[in-house]
Amino acid sequence: MLKKLLQMSFKTNPKLEEQSSEEAIKRKQERVYPDLHRTMQTFKTIYSYPDNQDVKIRNLHIPGINKNASILFIDTITDSLVIENHIIRPLLRNQDTSIKIDDIITAPSLSTKDVIGDTVIEINKGNVALFVEGEKHAYLLGASKFDGRSVEKAENENVVKGPKEAFNERAASNISLIRKKIKSENLVVESLIVSERSKNDLFILYEKDLVNEKLLSNLKNRLNSLDVDAIQNLSLLEQQIEERKRSIFPTILYTERPDRAASFIEDGYIVLLMDNSPDGLVLPATFWSFYHTSEDHYLRFPYGNFTRFLRIAALFITLFSSSVYVAVLTFHAEMVPPDLLLAIAATREKVPIPAAIEVLIMEIAFELIREAGLRVPNPIGPTIGIVGALILGQAAVQANIVSPIVVIVVALGGLCSFAIGDVNMNFAIRLCRFILLLAASLFGLYGITAIFTLGLFYLVSIKSFGVPYLSPMTPTYVSSGDKIFRRVLQNEYFRPGYLKPKDIKKK
Repeated sequence: MLKKLLQMSFKTNPKLEEQSSEEAIKRKQERVYPDLHRTMQTFKTIYSYPDNQDVKIRNLHIPGINKNASILFIDTITDSLVIENHIIRPLLRNQDTSIKIDDIITAPSLSTKDVIGDTVIEINKGNVALFVEGEKHAYLLGASKFDGRSVEKAENENVVKGPKEAFNERAASNISLIRKKIKSENLVVESLIVSERSKNDLFILYEKDLVNEKLLSNLKNRLNSLDVDAIQNLSLLEQQIEERKRSIFPTILYTERPDRAASFIEDGYIVLLMDNSPDGLVLPATFWSFYHTSEDHYLRFPYGNFTRFLRIAALFITLFSSSVYVAVLTFHAEMVPPDLLLAIAATREKVPIPAAIEVLIMEIAFELIREAGLRVPNPIGPTIGIVGALILGQAAVQANIVSPIVVIVVALGGLCSFAIGDVNMNFAIRLCRFILLLAASLFGLYGITAIFTLGLFYLVSIKSFGVPYLSPMTPTYVSSGDKIFRRVLQNEYFRPGYLKPKDIKKK
């Protein structure tokens, strides 16, 4: 009912949603006035001064040039020492009658803006605005200081061998970490505003002598077509620019490691960074990039491939352990050796529910325990896991609700799912487990085969910014051959061909 009323009101008055801010929009489109008093009154209205407590205005007189001036800044996001030492003190001490404002101020960066709206955007970024009597522009001085975490260890992408640095919530720090690894003049950091009201900055990082221009243009077109009020972090942006919104499988790679982001950039990929996001988005992404980890190349050739073998084995175990158990026990009992079948039958003798329902209950219980362990406070998180895994599992077996072998099967599949490090792909695999379990309970091994085949067809059909999801396996491209197993580093001659980089040779 409320939705219909809103629709009717917008039809009768199509500008209803704009009337409240129409005056403010016009005010921001005006230019800075030469009259200092009029300019400051406009900015006081925009920032609700003096009700807005962290907005500060400092009026002063500049000797030498004999002009009045005003400084406007947001106290909570600016560096007071920079304002005092590099802006206010040089202005008050000036005695030169012919010097320009640009030559008086010693701030790290200085620019000018003529439009009030552009000036407001810079002030909201933590810069200081200086208005001088008789001048038709504002001086914007770099003095931003946002509070945030220092550089810490990665939480989700831990490595035994390799750098321990991780991204934090400050984009400037994250760009610095990448530039520390890529000391090249070809590394480009572009800035783009991706929201209408909050004016959130997005940073696009790539190497101009490697990146495919068509891929870069495709990304910029998607970003420029966004029409939203606010995008606070990359997790929200990812959902705005991905191709298939309802797809189970992710098409943009999430990483919190600057070394991994730098390695992708040097292969011709594009990395996105934002303030408030302790991570970066890598695009385009293929299935293999979610399977790989940054530690694969830090370990020696046999060790790295051994961990990959364990990871691919864990992937198949977590996908098929529960579903194959249900399919074999329900439809294909003749496949089980007689002794093992008798042992399973003995454990299930007192269980009153079918195997499919039994496994489904345990799978849901395992997911609930995992979710509870993530959400509860850290001191009691391990306790939740111990209570759920030991006490509840043992109690369920003794109460004859589930059989012991089901606990083993579900626990094995659940533990193997932790070998998939990427958060998005981990969710995709966990959802696929339930789909395969449903198919196995209805059609047995034939259902599992059919769903797995359809899943492969679906993976082949997915593209990430025009790049096939299973490339370079299918379709085949020239590449370093880094798919399931990696090669010796000296034999990795090419960058991924599916990116169509400007320089495909690494050596």
